[in-house]
Amino acid sequence: MENVPSLRERNIALIGFMGVGKTTIGELLSKKLYRDFVDIDKVIEAKYGMEVSEIFRTKGEKEFRRIEKETSIDYCKNRRLKILSLGGGAYTQDEIREACMKYCIVISLDLTWDSWKDRLSLIIDNRPVLHNKSMEEIEALFQKRQSTYNINSFQVKTDEMNAEEVADEIVSLLKLGWEWYQPHAVD
Repeated sequence: MENVPSLRERNIALIGFMGVGKTTIGELLSKKLYRDFVDIDKVIEAKYGMEVSEIFRTKGEKEFRRIEKETSIDYCKNRRLKILSLGGGAYTQDEIREACMKYCIVISLDLTWDSWKDRLSLIIDNRPVLHNKSMEEIEALFQKRQSTYNINSFQVKTDEMNAEEVADEIVSLLKLGWEWYQPHAVD
């Protein structure tokens, strides 16, 4: 029988569209919850000695997605007590999503299109999936992925909050859940 971790030992997987704040919020959560922060894209970059955009260019998106799947599932199944940041497209892969939902607490960082597009100029250079795309194509991708991001343990709407407020909200929700599901002795 497979060993599924207890609720408190599970990794916390942050999902959402690229540029939504997974890394910034993940780093804050790691300090607040005393857990290591792991950016799956950075793990891949370290392993292959090149940036994700270079992997896309030299090996192609299909090979990158295979590497991403292998790395993400390994962290979900074989590591504990981590804060994981998944790339924006990772969670759209069925196997990654299933591993996350089984072994992690999955938190979707939800940002509206209007708020997200204000960030585009800050993130487009290191997001190869967005290169050579029109604003309409980017919005279509954004909207298409929303239904996938809706499969989660819980969702935090981030439009009106800064990163610190989002992290505090997540900590509150986690602690409430951990307390709620904590086994209690029966008198």
